[in-house]
Amino acid sequence: MSELDMLVIPEQIEDGDYVIATYYLQTGRNVDIVKKITSIAVEQTTGTWVPVPEETPEVREKHVAKVVSIHEIPGYEYEVPGGVDTRQWVFQLAYPAVNFGPQIPMMLSTIIGNISMIGPLKLLDIKFPPKFLAQFKGPKFGVEGVRDLLGVYDRPLLNNMIKPCTGYTPEVGTRLFARAVEGGVDIVKDDELIADPTFNPRETRIKMYMEVVRQHYEETGHKVLYTPNVTDNALKVLDNARRAIDAGANAIMINYLTVGISALQGLAEHPDINVPIMAHLDFAGTMYESPISGMSSHLILGKLARMAGADMVVYPSPFGKFPFLRERYLQIGNHLNNPWCGVKRVFPMPGGGVMPNCVHAIYRDLGPDCIMGCGGAIHGHPMGPVAGARAMRQVIDAAVKGIPLLEAAKEYPELQAAVDAWGVMDEDENALFDIKG
Repeated sequence: MSELDMLVIPEQIEDGDYVIATYYLQTGRNVDIVKKITSIAVEQTTGTWVPVPEETPEVREKHVAKVVSIHEIPGYEYEVPGGVDTRQWVFQLAYPAVNFGPQIPMMLSTIIGNISMIGPLKLLDIKFPPKFLAQFKGPKFGVEGVRDLLGVYDRPLLNNMIKPCTGYTPEVGTRLFARAVEGGVDIVKDDELIADPTFNPRETRIKMYMEVVRQHYEETGHKVLYTPNVTDNALKVLDNARRAIDAGANAIMINYLTVGISALQGLAEHPDINVPIMAHLDFAGTMYESPISGMSSHLILGKLARMAGADMVVYPSPFGKFPFLRERYLQIGNHLNNPWCGVKRVFPMPGGGVMPNCVHAIYRDLGPDCIMGCGGAIHGHPMGPVAGARAMRQVIDAAVKGIPLLEAAKEYPELQAAVDAWGVMDEDENALFDIKG
């Protein structure tokens, strides 16, 4: 098979047979780009650095990747201007789905495996044909299922991360948990930095926290989910999840990128794990932060998490403590929450410094089907955690009703105290300013 044979017109590709990957690539001035990209296609499918006898024309025809498109940015037509030493390309390869089948690890090994080490190349996107996606079970609950469990249908949900992140006992955690629940949170998650340490055993705190949930429901009728962190050695994750559920947990959380995305998929598809799963983003920056290598954030935190079966995904917002472009946060929200070939919609949960002054912006951007992930603004509220949770519920309700933050704060002392403490947001700059001067 020649280089020319590997170049196809997009319409030639049978959508159901190929997964199409889009890449960004930088090269030197005088590169033979067709040779470069066809060599990548061979490297990631049938070939190596030297021809081998069993790489027959028949094998290459069935299994080698096809080059769907090559575009230079900017699109020089006659000559490359003098002084241009680095050229930029966007190209697409179509990989035969038969090469890896319906599993994420081998798909990623194929699409962004060895070539992740060749220099400035970044995986921008993956197009999955409906026939391929249909082989994944996806989320068990999704947006609608989580709402049914909580009985909340008309507003964003409120999640609390217990703070401090780690170092506390089950007794301290239970006290903080109870205060957040009393204030009106819908979900309480473990911080990603605590799982099953000796000073706070997971099963012990699950039983204590879920007793708070039971008593609170009997007294108020308000349902709460608790997501203990089951992150561990890959061989222990399923057992951890089973034990958590046996101890009473009505949801679970996993740091899916440190354990491995297939561990998330294994939990979501296992019949014993009949509770919603929250996927935490930590470690994602190692994959997406470089603009010229790695993978796009919307793949790691959006499409792939949804394929693997997360019901809720924590990811950065542009309004918090981690730098993140607004368009990326919107893109992830879109990939989690828009219709997608029958895969259930997933709750986007912006976190990392969410507080009352950015709730209106998040509601404007993501609509009602999102989760406000709030930690420090609840446990660090000037009036205490109960007031912190109430302030968040107050501002969520105000956003839904179209009542501006400062107007709502006049009615609620808890919300006013949060505004006094942390100011309001200058949305033009995605930053905070002190309204007191």
